[in-house]
Amino acid sequence: MLKRRTHEFLELSIPGDRFGFVFDRFMMVLILLNVAAIVMETVPSIHAAYQDFFFNFELFSVAIFTVEYILRVWSSTEDKANNYSHPVIGRSKYIFSPMAIIDLIAFIPFYLSTFFAIDLRLLRIFRLLRLLKLTRYSPALIIIWAVIRNQSRALTAAIFIMLIALLFTSSIIFLFENEVQPEVFASVPHSMWWSLATLTTVGYGDVVPITVGGKIFGAITMILAIGMLALPTGVIATGFANEIRKHEFIVTWRLIAKVPLFSNLDAAQIADIAGLLIPLVVPPRHAVVRLGEQAESMFFIISGEVEVEIMPKPVKLREGDFFGEMGILRNSVRMADVVSLSDCQLLELTKENFHELIVNHPDIGNQVQSVMESRMADMSDITTEPIQEDT
Repeated sequence: MLKRRTHEFLELSIPGDRFGFVFDRFMMVLILLNVAAIVMETVPSIHAAYQDFFFNFELFSVAIFTVEYILRVWSSTEDKANNYSHPVIGRSKYIFSPMAIIDLIAFIPFYLSTFFAIDLRLLRIFRLLRLLKLTRYSPALIIIWAVIRNQSRALTAAIFIMLIALLFTSSIIFLFENEVQPEVFASVPHSMWWSLATLTTVGYGDVVPITVGGKIFGAITMILAIGMLALPTGVIATGFANEIRKHEFIVTWRLIAKVPLFSNLDAAQIADIAGLLIPLVVPPRHAVVRLGEQAESMFFIISGEVEVEIMPKPVKLREGDFFGEMGILRNSVRMADVVSLSDCQLLELTKENFHELIVNHPDIGNQVQSVMESRMADMSDITTEPIQEDT
């Protein structure tokens, strides 16, 4: 039980887990402070004044990173998805996983420096690698890591093409410039510096062709460089777009699954509906719909509570309920104000998308119609209920 809770706490982002949220933010701040300390240590005056502080902060950080790593290795056997369940083989596989290696690099140089003489500059570089630990806690960096992993083949192909272009251009420029600039273009490897600076559009200008043929070929290389640079850029941009769409789809999927009205739908049907619903977050005391305005959409409550201000007795709706269906079914104006009583997470369905939904899923339309009729009957009972006078 304790091991499973430790694994969930360290490895999984469970919604509503405040302690996990606080821990993730604490680790992010600690990593960023470590990087700031490494940078400030390079300033001689600051290092001399705060040397003891930097050392104690390093001890504190290493202790935290060490304990975290040990707990991750210990609880890794609870990770059934990656087949780490075996107490020896599973932990061994986890230790050699990319993220575990990053965790190890975050603190192991400190221990090695106590037994071996390590150049401080090299030690600082290893300490800077702690930045990679942010990929565990930052959603943005998680997306970047996912893009690199998922697009690795395309990126490898783009880099391979760029290497071919580098070899080709450096060989050609060597033929043009070797005789007139034997020191600068002494060989093909020497010529690669010019090719690399040109193909990456950096253009330092420290090495330039002076022959007519070399200049013409240089111009061709500059034009070629635009396409070369666009290859990895396009791959990464496409990867980001795919990951963002995937993330948005997963979030919307989870929200849809919370609505009882959609609980009986299969994966394909939920996927169809996901494109119709718009996630919406509103603060407390926000008028989601107003009395008398034209009904253009209905809303599903994922979390929070709203109040339908029907007189004389307002109605409260909670997670799993929906509202706003009367206006779009009857093509009329809103019959009451609906105000949020707390922070609310909603899914909005426009009138056009609602009609598309009930065409594709008639059962859902029938359920919404039934709820609307029931609510209309309740409203009729409220408005016709006799008012008892005090005697």
